[in-house]
Amino acid sequence: MHFFNGHFGGMHFIWWIVWFILLIWIFYAPYDLPYTKNRKEDPLRILKKRYAKGEITKEEYEESKKLLKSE
Repeated sequence: MHFFNGHFGGMHFIWWIVWFILLIWIFYAPYDLPYTKNRKEDPLRILKKRYAKGEITKEEYEESKKLLKSE
Protein backbone atom coordinates (compact mmCIF):
# COMPACT_ATOMS: atom_id res chain seq x y z
CA MET A 1 0.00 0.00 0.00
CA HIS A 2 1.22 3.45 -0.86
CA PHE A 3 -0.52 6.11 1.15
CA PHE A 4 -0.06 9.75 0.12
CA ASN A 5 1.60 8.57 -3.11
CA GLY A 6 4.81 7.68 -1.28
CA HIS A 7 5.76 11.27 -0.40
CA PHE A 8 7.70 10.78 2.82
CA GLY A 9 4.98 8.58 4.22
CA GLY A 10 2.53 11.45 4.53
CA MET A 11 4.92 13.89 6.21
CA HIS A 12 3.96 16.70 3.86
CA PHE A 13 0.44 16.55 5.29
CA ILE A 14 1.84 16.90 8.81
CA TRP A 15 3.82 19.96 7.73
CA TRP A 16 0.62 21.58 6.46
CA ILE A 17 -0.90 21.04 9.90
CA VAL A 18 2.21 22.48 11.59
CA TRP A 19 2.12 25.59 9.39
CA PHE A 20 -1.60 26.02 9.97
CA ILE A 21 -1.17 25.84 13.75
CA LEU A 22 1.78 28.22 13.57
CA LEU A 23 -0.23 30.78 11.59
CA ILE A 24 -3.11 30.58 14.04
CA TRP A 25 -0.69 31.09 16.93
CA ILE A 26 0.97 34.09 15.21
CA PHE A 27 -2.38 35.84 14.81
CA TYR A 28 -3.73 34.83 18.23
CA ALA A 29 -0.63 35.41 20.41
CA PRO A 30 -0.73 39.25 20.49
CA TYR A 31 -4.20 39.08 22.04
CA ASP A 32 -3.17 36.58 24.71
CA LEU A 33 -0.24 38.46 26.24
CA PRO A 34 -0.17 38.90 30.02
CA TYR A 35 -0.38 42.69 29.88
CA THR A 36 -3.63 42.57 27.89
CA LYS A 37 -5.34 40.49 30.57
CA ASN A 38 -4.80 43.16 33.20
CA ARG A 39 -6.42 45.95 31.23
CA LYS A 40 -9.77 45.36 32.89
CA GLU A 41 -9.20 46.34 36.47
CA ASP A 42 -11.14 44.63 39.17
CA PRO A 43 -13.43 46.81 41.32
CA LEU A 44 -11.30 46.46 44.44
CA ARG A 45 -8.23 47.83 42.65
CA ILE A 46 -10.25 50.77 41.34
CA LEU A 47 -11.54 51.41 44.86
CA LYS A 48 -7.99 51.38 46.25
CA LYS A 49 -6.86 53.88 43.61
CA ARG A 50 -9.77 56.19 44.37
CA TYR A 51 -8.95 56.06 48.08
CA ALA A 52 -5.27 56.71 47.39
CA LYS A 53 -6.16 59.76 45.28
CA GLY A 54 -8.36 61.09 48.06
CA GLU A 55 -11.55 60.88 46.02
CA ILE A 56 -13.34 58.96 48.77
CA THR A 57 -13.10 58.98 52.56
CA LYS A 58 -11.85 56.13 54.72
CA GLU A 59 -15.42 55.33 55.77
CA GLU A 60 -16.58 55.16 52.15
CA TYR A 61 -13.58 52.99 51.32
CA GLU A 62 -14.22 50.54 54.16
CA GLU A 63 -17.96 50.33 53.40
CA SER A 64 -17.39 49.77 49.68
CA LYS A 65 -14.66 47.23 50.36
CA LYS A 66 -16.96 45.28 52.63
CA LEU A 67 -19.69 45.30 49.98
CA LEU A 68 -17.30 44.14 47.26
CA LYS A 69 -15.90 41.30 49.36
CA SER A 70 -19.39 40.05 50.22
CA GLU A 71 -20.32 39.62 46.53
